[in-house]
Amino acid sequence: LPVVRHAVKLGVPVSVDTYKPEVMRAVLDLGADIINDIWALRQSGAMQVVAEHPSCGVCLMHMHREPQTMQTAPMQGDVVPQTVHFLEHAAQRLQTSGVDKARIVLDTGVGFAKTVAQNFALLARQHEFLVAGYPLLAGWSRKSSLAAVCSSAEAQAEPLDMTMRMIPSVAAALLAVERGARIVRVHDVRETVQALKVWAAAR
Repeated sequence: LPVVRHAVKLGVPVSVDTYKPEVMRAVLDLGADIINDIWALRQSGAMQVVAEHPSCGVCLMHMHREPQTMQTAPMQGDVVPQTVHFLEHAAQRLQTSGVDKARIVLDTGVGFAKTVAQNFALLARQHEFLVAGYPLLAGWSRKSSLAAVCSSAEAQAEPLDMTMRMIPSVAAALLAVERGARIVRVHDVRETVQALKVWAAAR
């Protein structure tokens, strides 16, 4: 809470990652602008908290299973229609509770219980998530799938460390924006902004 109290005074939107309703209520009461929930408000009481704070935005992310077990049993089959269905259903439930559609952003959940190939399918077919008309957040930054495709066969035992994932992360963010993402969640802000400026100039 002390961190949030300071952050809301900085003059920029503040997003808090949490799936706990009591945390959502506390930070929204302090003036946080956005709730980013990896559980897509599936915890009891979470949807009600968001509905009671009509000025906040909310990001609904797709996650298969639970964080502790998701990588041991990733999704099966074509993940794109499954993920689209889950997110659209979650957004509809939120609107039914009284939350305006304009407040909702969707996140495909790159790296959450998905294989490398499945993660890149989300990027290749990202346009399928835009059909319902919700803004899309892409969170590719420093994900292990980037290291998996960038590490050489000889270096598989030593995958790219976090600093070496910067260039692949910027490339993925640029591709995501080109394919319609409205928000990119990144660690390397300056480098991503520079890449997007080049992309914007070319347009």
